[in-house]
Amino acid sequence: NHLSDLNTRDLRGQPKVPRLCFLTGRRAPRAGREEGDQEGGPEESGGPAQDFHVLAIQSEINAEIGACFCSLMCIIVVAEAHVSRRRTIALLLLLDLVNQRKRSGFWVHPLNQQRRSQGDFYHLVAELRLDSQRHHQYFRMSAEQMDELMSLDGPELRRQSTSFRAAIEPKQRLAVGISYHLGHTTVRNSVHMVCAAIEKTVAQGIWEKWDFPNCLGALDGKHIHIQAPPRSGSQYFNYKKTFSIVLLALVDADYRFRVIQVGDFGRSSDGAVYAGSALGIGMERRTLHVPPHVPLPGAADATAVPHVMVGDAAFPLKPYLMRPYPGHNLTHRKIIFNYRLSRARIVVENDFGILASRWRIFYRQVNLHPDKVDSVVLAACILHNFLIAPSENQAILDEANQQTTHMAPVRDMGPNRASREACNIREIFCDFFISPEGSVAWQDRMV
Repeated sequence: NHLSDLNTRDLRGQPKVPRLCFLTGRRAPRAGREEGDQEGGPEESGGPAQDFHVLAIQSEINAEIGACFCSLMCIIVVAEAHVSRRRTIALLLLLDLVNQRKRSGFWVHPLNQQRRSQGDFYHLVAELRLDSQRHHQYFRMSAEQMDELMSLDGPELRRQSTSFRAAIEPKQRLAVGISYHLGHTTVRNSVHMVCAAIEKTVAQGIWEKWDFPNCLGALDGKHIHIQAPPRSGSQYFNYKKTFSIVLLALVDADYRFRVIQVGDFGRSSDGAVYAGSALGIGMERRTLHVPPHVPLPGAADATAVPHVMVGDAAFPLKPYLMRPYPGHNLTHRKIIFNYRLSRARIVVENDFGILASRWRIFYRQVNLHPDKVDSVVLAACILHNFLIAPSENQAILDEANQQTTHMAPVRDMGPNRASREACNIREIFCDFFISPEGSVAWQDRMV
């Protein structure tokens, strides 16, 4: 009742006038009286002791307006002589009610503050390390493999502790990145950090083994020959005059598939395969959380360069995708760049050779429905990663080179309308490969 009374009458009990008046040194004029009228005596005015700054709110009050003023920490000073105690209490109760609706946030939720004493990592994971079988079932890898991964990616997962909260340990972030048992934000950030750390490890491997810095992997596509599907028209009919689907793959320095996409129509070209792939869309929109730009190793110029993929002339030139310089009459520096790119890109060609040599089904036509072929190709790539061993790679490659048939390459992966940014990045790599920091001793003999 007090609140409804406040909504219809002012603090003196007079009918409200819908207005908002800020007073500095004098009161708002009363309803029915003009500002020029003479003020009453001390009994009416409340006396000089009560004549101070007042914020008079004489407009319609509802819950939303009250919440806005409370959130802005406005102080309402009531300085009228005849204000009842009950109405003042009712107004204070209203302010208190709205303040209770304010959300209170935490730097770290109280439940997560106890993770060192009650968390899974400090109890369950410690127990799992004592049982190799259960550890493998939980993390899909052995404790030794996890320790090796930790030694490679640990520095990238470390964060600075602050006075507000202690940073999550690198070994716990790695465990979270593999098996999720924390809050959504922590899990999301940890997964992204683990993925970025792994990509940095991939880039470091390509630089050390194949002499191309800031490289996420080598990209290429191959045709998987299939039986002509019924009523498919020319969708699967490719330039080799056969029916096929396309396998697009990104490969690291150790001949492992990092990204694969299979199932595009064999006739797909002119940008449809790569540009329409999840990899191409993600790189173009920059939603794949790749490592940040860093300077090239040892370069005198500290310009930050993006991490890139390498491909052949069938791919478009992008800021994140390098392709060779076209043409024949090239300068020496451009010839060196093409050689270094070709040297890094050979890993994907070798990987397809190993894949087909291990699984001979890829040397001939696969007589299955295209959906079944997709499953066969995916399973073959997963088994390839599981079985790959550096000691066996060369023997399998030698066996693959003896084959008279090979997997057909995909042509025209995208239109070659390069941006100025992409051309500038390629020029930076080109200059680096002929500098003392980026050159290799044998490159001049190879060209």
